[in-house]
Amino acid sequence: GTQPPPAPEEKILWSAGIVKDPPTVQYEDIMSDELAVYKWLKKIDQFGFCFVTGVPPTTKDTEEVIRRISFIRHTQCQYAESRGRTLLTCTKDGGFWDFTSDLAYGDTAYTNLGLPAHTDNSYFTDPCGLQVFHLLSHEQGTGGQTLLVDGFYAASILKELYPDSYRLLSTVLVPTHSAGDEEFLYRARPLSGHPILQHDPINKDSLIQVRYGNDHRSAMRNLDPSNMMAWYDVLRHWNKCLTSADSEYWVQLTAGTVVGKKSQFITTVTPKILLSR
Repeated sequence: GTQPPPAPEEKILWSAGIVKDPPTVQYEDIMSDELAVYKWLKKIDQFGFCFVTGVPPTTKDTEEVIRRISFIRHTQCQYAESRGRTLLTCTKDGGFWDFTSDLAYGDTAYTNLGLPAHTDNSYFTDPCGLQVFHLLSHEQGTGGQTLLVDGFYAASILKELYPDSYRLLSTVLVPTHSAGDEEFLYRARPLSGHPILQHDPINKDSLIQVRYGNDHRSAMRNLDPSNMMAWYDVLRHWNKCLTSADSEYWVQLTAGTVVGKKSQFITTVTPKILLSR
């Protein structure tokens, strides 16, 4: 108990320039070689994301790719289906489904609205650690670009330009919820919230998670009213770092390219595409 914790493995922070050489592996390699799976996971760990090219554009093959990493985590999707609703097309475990922008569910993911950079499941007590998306069809679609932002890179810029804002994003608790569908309300525990920038409790300078979905922020009941204007200045600084041309990596996915990302990553997928996750 007196030994210091091991040093965290080096993460590679990236900006929009990663468009020149994004981390990528081949479908045939990871489906036939355990070492290739290790290299795939290593890239995800270092960069926060990795593309897989050459994947057959079917739900079956997409699910098989995912299971090369691990089992698929259950979500509230299973509960919605068990109530006899037709919100989503889910497998029995509620962890994998395909959808399109048809407003079948009360969430902006089911619209053709452009979404700002965000991390998913900020309203979960334990947000997903790794997500996989696959564009299955885009034959008649327009738009549909995917935005990828390295949340750790944006945080490093914030720390350099606005150190006080970085400190507040690391300490102020932000409660979150999801209430898009009238029958369901999801709230992360504790109800007091979590900081947007979460650090290792022992290696306090080590950022371990970015947790940010602006559309899922709840009322800031625990923030003193006298600090409210300063808090919104902090959010403006954070948004400036997220939305700078240097931070945003835009890519037009095509059928057959899977992207796997983890929670250091802030991402959004915009109009008129069919995804499986």
